[in-house]
Parts: sequence; structure tokens; C-alpha cells
Amino acid sequence: MIGSPCPCGSGLPYDACCGPLHRGVRRAGTALELMRSRYAAYAVGDAGYVFRTWHPRTRPAEPALEGGPTWVGLTVEGYGEDWVEFTAHWRQDGRSGRLHERSRFARRAGRWLYLDGEIS
Repeated sequence: MIGSPCPCGSGLPYDACCGPLHRGVRRAGTALELMRSRYAAYAVGDAGYVFRTWHPRTRPAEPALEGGPTWVGLTVEGYGEDWVEFTAHWRQDGRSGRLHERSRFARRAGRWLYLDGEIS
């Protein structure tokens, strides 16, 4: 991924954008940055990052990424201090679709974590 554009759509190279968050070099500073990095983790198949950034009160035993769709684009619709509304585009088995979600985030011990989301 080094030198490749970041899947989150920031326009920055992966290694200068979400890569350092995925590797634990730094933490997301905002809910928006965390959401973008989580989308990128789904896109690159980093289940460990998805798990580590999910609030322990609401996360599943193990996030399932294998066999899921290929994530091909992200549009941020709006955001606030602790929420982000987005549309994520996917492809799977010759089909394409989108997932629209308004996600909620919480700070715990100085870290942003994904709490839950309302899918529409």
C-alpha cells in the first residue's frame, strides 16, 4: 500500500493517512478521522484495527471481514463531534451497492471508538 492512495478518499497516500493509524503509530484525533480509518481498514482487510477501534460495550466477538464485499468508495455526508454520516460503496459477485450509515463514536481513555450506527 505504500505510495498508493488511501482507500478513505482523502487524496493522501495510504502511508501518510490511515496507514499510521492502522499500525498504531498514532491515534485518530476526531470521530471523522476514526470513521475514515475504519472504512480504510475494511477496504484493506485489517480486522484487527476494526476490532481495536470498536467500543468494548458494543463490539462483536470478532468482526467478520472475510468473504465480504470489496469496498470501493466513501462519501462523507456530514459529521459532528461524535457522529459521522457516510455512504460506502461496494462490489461483490458482479453486483454493486451502497451502505448508508450514521455512526456514533465515544471517547474512552482519550481514544475515539466506534459505538454503533444506524443504517438506512
